[in-house]
Amino acid sequence: MDRQQHQQPDPARAVYAISVAADLAGIGIQTLRLYERHGLITPARSDGGTRRYSGNDLTRLHRITTLAAQGINLAGIARILDLEDANAQLHADNHRLRTNKQRQR
Repeated sequence: MDRQQHQQPDPARAVYAISVAADLAGIGIQTLRLYERHGLITPARSDGGTRRYSGNDLTRLHRITTLAAQGINLAGIARILDLEDANAQLHADNHRLRTNKQRQR
């Protein structure tokens, strides 16, 4: 690859330390840990056990903070995220099935 070209980082790659992730999400480190304790986010861990957050985690954190700013409690946020995740999975499954059906024609 040419040095002038930059590849987009993989959004699933866990590269951000907790302090950076909290800063990028506009929340405190303790708030981020609270979200983790409530199961709203599960960061990857390095071999040494250090939390590492991905771009996907940051997107999820922004969704969590948006819901919290609307006055939704953590249990409600957890339920909303579960439903959104299930819906996204159903859409992906539907797309895969439609693609397979079209290939069979």
